[in-house]
Amino acid sequence: MSELHLRAATGADLDAVLRFWRTAAEGTSISDDREGLERLLARDPGALLLAERAGVLAGTLIAGFDGWRCHLYRLAVAPAHRRRGVATALLAAAEERFVSLGGRRGDAMVLSGNERAHHAWRAAGYAPEPQWDRWVKPLRGSR
Repeated sequence: MSELHLRAATGADLDAVLRFWRTAAEGTSISDDREGLERLLARDPGALLLAERAGVLAGTLIAGFDGWRCHLYRLAVAPAHRRRGVATALLAAAEERFVSLGGRRGDAMVLSGNERAHHAWRAAGYAPEPQWDRWVKPLRGSR
């Protein structure tokens, strides 16, 4: 199997990433559109990490840093590339990025019902914090 290549996404990658998430990611988010990804890259250009093999998108991870917290979203690996180190490589790259920016702890959003994802996150050293619940409110004007 060819070598895994990691890089930050550019604007030219966004449509491919959105298509990729339809088959490789669980669930959807209010921000899963081109406009949302464009805002992400404008705010934090290195946040959307891509893993490619032979020029084919194998995985993604959003590793956003707001100056205080290190946020991890959208860890997704193509079904044909699962259990081949893609998620591990993406998480290592995100953690290196966070450390270089002064981050102290990675905070991952993981769907409660996605048991496959729970295994991957635990294997990487992450654990849920049962004392926290996520509270959300869609903002006026959002879809």
